[in-house]
Amino acid sequence: MDLLANLAMGFSVASSIANLGFCLIGVILGTLIGVLPGIGATATIAMLLPITFQLEPVSSLIMLAGIYYGAQYGGSTTAILINMPGESSSAVTAIDGYQMARKGRAGTALATAALGSFFAGSVATFLVALFAPPLTAVALQFGAAEYFSLMVLGLVMSVALAHGSVIKALAMVVLGLLLGIVGTDIYTGTPRFTMGITQFADGLNFVAVAIGVFGFAEILRNLEDEHEREVMTRNINRLFPSRAEFREMVGPILRGTGIGSVLGILPGGGAILASFASYTMEKKLSKTPEEFGRGALAGVAGPESANNAGAQTSFIPLLTLGIPANPVMALMIGAMIIQGIVPGPSVVTDQPQLFWGIIASMWIGNLMLVVLNLPLIGLWVKLLTVPYYVLFPIIMAMSGIGVYSVNGNPYDLFAVAFFGLLGYVMSKLRFEPAPLLLGFVLGPLLEENLRRAMILSRGDPTTFLTRPISAGLLVVSLIVMVLVFLPQIRKRREEVFTESDA
Repeated sequence: MDLLANLAMGFSVASSIANLGFCLIGVILGTLIGVLPGIGATATIAMLLPITFQLEPVSSLIMLAGIYYGAQYGGSTTAILINMPGESSSAVTAIDGYQMARKGRAGTALATAALGSFFAGSVATFLVALFAPPLTAVALQFGAAEYFSLMVLGLVMSVALAHGSVIKALAMVVLGLLLGIVGTDIYTGTPRFTMGITQFADGLNFVAVAIGVFGFAEILRNLEDEHEREVMTRNINRLFPSRAEFREMVGPILRGTGIGSVLGILPGGGAILASFASYTMEKKLSKTPEEFGRGALAGVAGPESANNAGAQTSFIPLLTLGIPANPVMALMIGAMIIQGIVPGPSVVTDQPQLFWGIIASMWIGNLMLVVLNLPLIGLWVKLLTVPYYVLFPIIMAMSGIGVYSVNGNPYDLFAVAFFGLLGYVMSKLRFEPAPLLLGFVLGPLLEENLRRAMILSRGDPTTFLTRPISAGLLVVSLIVMVLVFLPQIRKRREEVFTESDA
């Protein structure tokens, strides 16, 4: 009964005129940036963070959440029509979706992606509502030692699930942790790594770092890689699948939803792994595996359901523990901190309207997406013809104005430029930026809980091992790191990410 009462409260919050408007803006904007290849939800949310300062906390987070799962919908459109995933989690969809479009079945592929995404998103949102409160109750029993160990596990998992070299991912986490300690010591008030610049006394601006590493760096990469795109639009008007096609997609959608719901919780890249795992499973279960890669309907239905379910369930660790499962969730934590909200289990008790309002808005947003996306396919197709050299300068200019408007600090503009160039160089050297942002967000919290635990234990480091939950989390972290460095596991991991990037 408590669940129903809480959901009723959440829907009353999410269905207000203002919040419905922000949810609609979020899902439309998310679809738009998902359709335009190369921008991505992470870069867009980073660039829009300055706008959220002027909004109510519930409204701003509802809009940012809508952008995130809206981008999952939009990413499938470019994957199917031009063989260029708008989102990395839609990379697997492009394999069979584009082949379906080449055979004149673009409409069927788009409808399959939309229906699978809607079902998976709805089920995963129900799981968030079902499991988040019990997990929050458990998390309220955590002390400083448990939180420190939990954050260590989150960083280790982000390394394990990062693309490419484990050593490079570790280096990015360490760099993020170092950037996170720039500023004034929380206990002694001593400036640290500020280089004598008083504007850095409060630490590096989270918005500037996020926009630089993800936004500007992504723009530079896409300007470099721009090429002509062939848009497949044959038979795009026949959107509703036939009865036989509907029966064919039911199984993959159900299995993809299950896989995505579980893997989406994992820190690092759960939604991306979920789409690849779903594709692999459907190929193994299929009676005609030779059709995969040539336009198999299951190759679209399964991965699209998996990545959308993964996107929704990634909110579970964010809302219950204050731990980001991916860079977008790290940005959401940043948005909460900017609004004066302390992320973690206290949100459900201190901010119940925010907690349940976000969950209820996911159902509303998913319904908006499936109603809006298919009728607007023609508009999305036209947007694919907008040249990057026209679009990106406008985005960069608006982002610069937004960053400066936050604090009126010119050093933030220099920081954006610096981290934009750093992010671009890192991408050329195959250093993934996601672990850096997770390290930057979790670094101050990690340090605070480490020092608090040491103060409470009077300097006894064994407190992390004598407390059962803390010790268990550290053991799991150690096991994960050992497994990642085992030759067989490392080889298989590299194969998985190579194929998921294909």
